[in-house]
Amino acid sequence: MSEMFGTSVPFYKMQGCGNDFVVIDNRGLSIPQAVMPQWAKSICARAFGVYADGLFFIDNAPGNSGLDYVWHFYNNDGSRAEMCGNASRCVGRLAYTLDIAPAEHTFGTDAGPIKAKVITEGPQRGQVKVQLTPPKNIETNINIDVDGETMEVHFADTGVPHTVAFVDDVESIDIQKLGAAIRYHERFAPAGTNMSFAQVKDRETMLLRTYERGVEAETYACGTAAAATQLLANKLDLTGDAAALTTTGGEILTVSLEDGNVFLQGSAEMTFSGDLYLDALGLSTR
Repeated sequence: MSEMFGTSVPFYKMQGCGNDFVVIDNRGLSIPQAVMPQWAKSICARAFGVYADGLFFIDNAPGNSGLDYVWHFYNNDGSRAEMCGNASRCVGRLAYTLDIAPAEHTFGTDAGPIKAKVITEGPQRGQVKVQLTPPKNIETNINIDVDGETMEVHFADTGVPHTVAFVDDVESIDIQKLGAAIRYHERFAPAGTNMSFAQVKDRETMLLRTYERGVEAETYACGTAAAATQLLANKLDLTGDAAALTTTGGEILTVSLEDGNVFLQGSAEMTFSGDLYLDALGLSTR
């Protein structure tokens, strides 16, 4: 059948709390980075591709880097992202499953090295805990004008830029309208920002909705958004050192602050695997 449809490339489909990704093991394929943005746009497209929030390639780590592998991560619009918390759990579990790396390992991202631990025993078996890169540019109590009204937001870079607003009722938010307005707000130009709305239930529990830059819509979950939200909530004394955040997809992400480090834990599942036929997608390996 493959001869009838032309050149094919194997892929894996992963999801972490409903944030879904196509994964390609590029260690033997050597697909150049120059064509990766187009691959992301074509493969992640609805109806004509696999449909996903993003695409990442697993690649060999440079010699003497101390890394088990590196990734190249792209949003579904073809933009390259420095990091993605949910995807980092997915790549950690897949790399362990494919014997690319042991259960505890370190991989390289544009934001820096990420430590991953795949939990192999007990009730949390299959979950992955990742130590994110050190947060930076933390700023609370930012007042911005949105559609003629003043809005208080908070900011942290947990691998990618995140703005967070704490609200009384997260379900009442028009996230497409407000998320887009703040994502492109001049205060966060030129890079833009991801935008999250969080409702604090108690000092250990929050509800979270996120508008993701690059996807340009609300997603079922965003790991780095959960990390930024807990970090900022803790800084504002709204939560303790650990909190469970229920995401739009209904899954729970646990974020803990330990000795100045930010850890993210949650599920990571392979939903299916298959072959991509490059001719049908208008793609080539060069």
